[in-house]
Parts: sequence; structure tokens; C-alpha cells
Amino acid sequence: MIDLKAARADPGGFGAALARKGAAEAFEQLLAADARWRELVPRVDELRARTKLKGRPTPEQLEELQRVKEELRVAEERLAEAERERDELALRVPNIPHPTVPDGATEEDVDELRRVGEPPVLADPREHTEIGRFEMERAARIAGSRFGYWVGDTALVAVALYRLALERLVEKGFVPVLPPVLVRENALIGTGAFPSDEANVYELAGDGLYLAGTAEIPLSALHLGEILAADELPLRYVGFSPCFRREAGAAGRDTRGMIRVHQFNKVEQFSFTRPQQSWDEHELLLANTEEIVRDIGLPYRVVVLPAGDMSAASAKTYDVEIWFPSQGRYRECASISNTTDFQARRLRTRYREDGALEPVHTLNGTAVVDRMALAVLENFQGEVPESLRAYGAPARVRR
Repeated sequence: MIDLKAARADPGGFGAALARKGAAEAFEQLLAADARWRELVPRVDELRARTKLKGRPTPEQLEELQRVKEELRVAEERLAEAERERDELALRVPNIPHPTVPDGATEEDVDELRRVGEPPVLADPREHTEIGRFEMERAARIAGSRFGYWVGDTALVAVALYRLALERLVEKGFVPVLPPVLVRENALIGTGAFPSDEANVYELAGDGLYLAGTAEIPLSALHLGEILAADELPLRYVGFSPCFRREAGAAGRDTRGMIRVHQFNKVEQFSFTRPQQSWDEHELLLANTEEIVRDIGLPYRVVVLPAGDMSAASAKTYDVEIWFPSQGRYRECASISNTTDFQARRLRTRYREDGALEPVHTLNGTAVVDRMALAVLENFQGEVPESLRAYGAPARVRR
């Protein structure tokens, strides 16, 4: 959540920034609720002080004390209700966007930073389902639409991608993690996925658990409620996990193939840093992803997402978009975000330095994801780059 103390000190600045994310009204409601709460605090403190009598009370004092206690009970109920309202509204206010983030909310509003590699010139590019073996119809029999089996050589290409990314990042000092994919609500609230993205999360209602849409969620909660030593930072993790998304609101989009599915695998970078290091860390995570994509030999571009198209938690997001010949365009295959102190405030993850406790900054970034394997199939039309053969992929994909 945002720093409410800082927001009180600069409501105009925060309001203008949050308006870029379409959250001006939510911020105004939060400030109003906070003002109501702050108005009640002195009255409750005053009544609490009046209940503390010195010496043996007189009958008159006892009678007055009972009256004060009843007033205090009512005031405390009002204070608790005001606090609940404020805290609920605080969860609906997103992180403020960094000044370098462009305005807008559509794909046309991105700020393109660079293009790397030349898209292949193909007379008749085949789509990934025409090259690899994906059993979509068989998957639909047991799981419904937007699921698929990866079979044979196709599966080996994907596994090679995961292995390449994990080895590369472990060599750079990232600690490998296989996180749980079932999480409690507090982990989703902590990352900002709730309440902003509830419609896309699968719930196991009988168990009070949810399927994580990304390893970012369990990784961000790895140090839930902890106080980290400053000299331990940055803490860098790389997680591999299946991810689950309902894709609510995506009806009619990418219905062919495996571009937009309910279950996929991803290797995710995650960092806990000091605030003064987080923007350098953001560039590091992006560089790691670009290095992997370049080494595979895929043409891509890097864009900065506009304020209205970022997640609630993000202050700035880079997308790495890879060329898909069958569509004749770049498609998002990795997102790298700095969430500053937004998640850490919700998760109560702090660090101690010079005796003071401050929230850490958290960052996340896709290293590889299944969609990159689809891009490999399409850009090389069945041939497999040498960089992936070293990790068990075949020289050429057979269906």
C-alpha cells in the first residue's frame, strides 16, 4: 500500500500521480476516511485518560466514570469502524507510477526503448501448433478450453528454456526456489493481486487457498512479517513454478494455440533491496531477461508500459516483447517490475539500519515463460538454437 503519512503531506502530488492510474477517486476516498479516523483518535485518547482515577474514588466520581466508560465504548467502536474503512480503502489504492512512466492505458501508449535482432523473413510462416506437438483437444476433454499438453520434442524445448534460465541466474547469485503454488489470501493481498485482480484467481474455497498466478506471489511472501538485516540485502531469488490464471475478460482473445492459456510454467526473478538500490536492481533484472532472449537468438523489443496498463503494485514495468512471425507482431513474453515499498508495507517486510525499521523494496521479473518456447518454434520454424540444445532440446522439433 502507499505511504499514507507521505500522502497526507503531499495530497496534491499523490493525487495527480494516482490519477494517471485512474485511481484519483479511490485516493480521495482514502484521504477522507483517514481524516475521519484521525478526528476520532484525540477523543478516544481523552476519554481513556479520564478513566484513570487516582486514589479512592467518590460516589460521584464512580458515577462519572461509568458515564465516561460508556462514551469510550461508543467512541472506540466508531474508531474501529473508521479504521476498518480506511484500511479497506487503502487496499484499493494502487502504487504511484514513476515519473518516467508514460501516460495512457493501451498497447499504443507504450514507450518503446529499443529493438534487438531482425525478424526472420519467411514466405509462409507456420504457427506454433503447426510446428510443435500440442494436444489441445485431448486436454479439453479433461480440463476444458485453454489447456494443452506439451508432448515430445516440444516439451523438451520448454524444459531446456527453464534449465537455461535457472542455471544462468544461479550463476549470477540468485537462490533457486521451488515455491508452493497454493497460497492463502494474505499472500495475494500482500502482492496487490487482491483486490485488483480477484477475477483472474482460481479459488479452493473449501480450503481457504488460491492457485498462484505467478511465482511472484509466494516469493514476495517468503519473508512475510520479517525484519531483514541491511547487510543481507539485496536478497535475490529465482523461482520455477506452474502458474494459473482464469483469464477472465479475455474471451475471444488469442483463442488459437497456446498463447493465452489457464496454466503455464515460468522462471521468475525476485529481489528484496534497500530503497536506494531498487532502480539499479530494476535495470539488472531487465538485463538478465534480455541476455537470455538474445542468447536464444529471438528478435525482441523493450517497452515501458503506460501508467494505466501496469499492475496495481507496480511503479514501473518493462515488457520484453518477442516477434511472432505467424502474427507479424511483437508479443509480450516478460514483464519486469519495480513495486518499490508497496508490497513490503502490506507484507510487513522491513529491514533494520542504524536502529530504524523501514520497508524494503521488492522487484519481480520474468526470466523465461512458456510463451518464449512458442516464439522459438515460430522464429526458427522447427529448428532449435544451439543454446537450447546444450540443455537437452533436440536439433529439430518433430511432431
